[in-house]
Amino acid sequence: MDSPQSQQQQQLQQQQQQQQQQPVVKKKETRGRKPKPKEEKKDEQQAKKMKAHQHPSVDERYTQWKSLVPVLYDWFANHNLVWPSLSCRWGPQLEQATYKNRQRLYLSEQTDGSVPNTLVIANCEVVKPRVAAAEHISQFNEEARSPFVKKYKTIIHPGEVNRIRELPQNSRIVATHTDSPDVLIWDVEAQPNRHAVLGATNSRPDLILTGHQENAEFALAMCPTEPYVLSGGKDKLVVLWSIQDHITTSATDPAVSKSPGSGGSIIKKAGEGTDKTSDGPSIGPRGVYHGHEDTVEDVTFCPSNAQEFCSVGDDSCLILWDARTGSSPAVKVEKAHNADLHCVDWNPHDDNLIITGSADNSIRMFDRRNLTSNGVGSPIYKFEGHKAAVLCVQWSPDKSSVFGSSAEDGLLNIWDYDKVGKKTERATRTPAAPPGLFFQHAGHRDKVVDFHWNAADPWTVVSVSDDCDTTGGGGTLQIWRMSDLIYRPEDEVLAELEKFKSHVIECAAKP
Repeated sequence: MDSPQSQQQQQLQQQQQQQQQQPVVKKKETRGRKPKPKEEKKDEQQAKKMKAHQHPSVDERYTQWKSLVPVLYDWFANHNLVWPSLSCRWGPQLEQATYKNRQRLYLSEQTDGSVPNTLVIANCEVVKPRVAAAEHISQFNEEARSPFVKKYKTIIHPGEVNRIRELPQNSRIVATHTDSPDVLIWDVEAQPNRHAVLGATNSRPDLILTGHQENAEFALAMCPTEPYVLSGGKDKLVVLWSIQDHITTSATDPAVSKSPGSGGSIIKKAGEGTDKTSDGPSIGPRGVYHGHEDTVEDVTFCPSNAQEFCSVGDDSCLILWDARTGSSPAVKVEKAHNADLHCVDWNPHDDNLIITGSADNSIRMFDRRNLTSNGVGSPIYKFEGHKAAVLCVQWSPDKSSVFGSSAEDGLLNIWDYDKVGKKTERATRTPAAPPGLFFQHAGHRDKVVDFHWNAADPWTVVSVSDDCDTTGGGGTLQIWRMSDLIYRPEDEVLAELEKFKSHVIECAAKP
C-alpha cells in the first residue's frame, strides 16, 4: 500500500493532469466570471492588504486619482455592489428637475448560486452639470451604496446575465445574454417585481429568440432604426431577429396584448400560461450568417441602415454583413488585430468609421471604404494606451470624434481622434500620454467589464468593474461626468478662467 503522503502526491498529479486536459475557456477568464459576494470587512481588509503588497501600483494609482476627483469631475457617484454585474446600461429618462434628472439604470447580479441571478432595474438620480460641490463629490465611501442609486425592481433571471442591451426605439424593452443559445427579451416595466431568494422560480421572459446552435454569451446588439436584435455565439454564427415578427404573429393571439403607449411591446396578461409555455413565447431568426471561424465576441448595427451590421471574434476577424446580399460576409477583414477581438462599435455620426478592441491591448479604427491592404486589416489608426485586454468600446453620442474604451487594467480611457497628430502648443501636456488620449477614468481598481454613455445627459458615463481579484468579491458601479473644462474648446475655457482670475484678483485686493 502507498503511504498517505504518496497518495496525496498522486492525487495532486491527477488534479494537475485533469486541469491540463480541460479545455481553456478564454472568455470565462477574460471577462472575470467567478462571482463572489462581498466578504466580511475583516476579510476585505486582509485581501486589500495582500493585493496592495502584490500590486502596489494599483493602490497608488487609485489614491492619486481620488485626490484629483474634485478637479477632474463635474459629478461623481460610487455604488458598491454585493455581487458583480457584467453589464450596465442606461434606460429611459423618467423625470427632469431643477438640479437633477431621474433615469432608469439596468444592472445585474451575478451570484454563486446561493441566491438567484438577477436582472436589476434601478432608479438613478443624475445630478445636472455644475451643481455638485467639489467637496461633496470627493467624499465617498468605497464600501457604501450610493444614495443616487436605488433598486426599483428585481427580475429573477434564468442563468447569469452576461450582457444587457436596450431597444433604442423603446428602452423599456431589453435583451439579455446568458450561458445558453437563446436571447431573452424583457419588458422591464411589465415584469413583476420579484424577491430573489434561494429556490424562487425564474421570471418568465416576454420573448425568447432561438437560432443559435451553441451558447451565445456576449455578442448582442439592438438596432437603432428598427426593432431588430443581433447576436453572436460559440457556434461561430451571427443571428438576426425582428421583434416585429412576434408582434405580427401574436396580433390575433388573445394570450398577449399590446400595452397602451408601449411602442408595440408585448406584455402577457397576468396568470396566463401553462407549464409547457412557462418559458415564454419564442420566434426564430430572420437570418443566420456564416463567416467566422471561432467564437463571435461582439456585434453591432450600422447606425443608419438596419440591413448592415458587423461582428468581431476570436478568429481575429472583423466582418461586415449586408442582409440584402445573402448570408456570406460582404467584407471580411483578416487579422484586424494580432489577437482575439472582444468588442466593436460603429460611429453614430459617421457611417464610415468603426472601432474594435482586442486582447492585444489596443483599439483600432477602420474606415469601411478602405478596410484591408494586401488581404489583412488596414486600420486608419491604432490607439495604444491600455496595459491589458480591451473589453468594451463605445463612441460618444456627444462628439463624433470621441470614444471610450475599458479594459482589464482597470482603466476607462476617453479618446479623441481629432487630437491625433495635432501639435499641442501648451507644454503642460504629459509627454508620455498616448496620442488621442485626453481623459483617463481611474476610479475602478479591477477590470472594467462594461460602460455606457448617457444619451439623455451629455458626457455622463456609467461604468462597472468586477472586483473579484481586488476585494474578494462583488463589484463597483460608478456614474461620472468629467469637468467641462476638459472637453470644451480651449479658447472658451481660457476665456472663462481669465474671468475667474480677474475675480480672484479683485477679491484679494479688497481690504
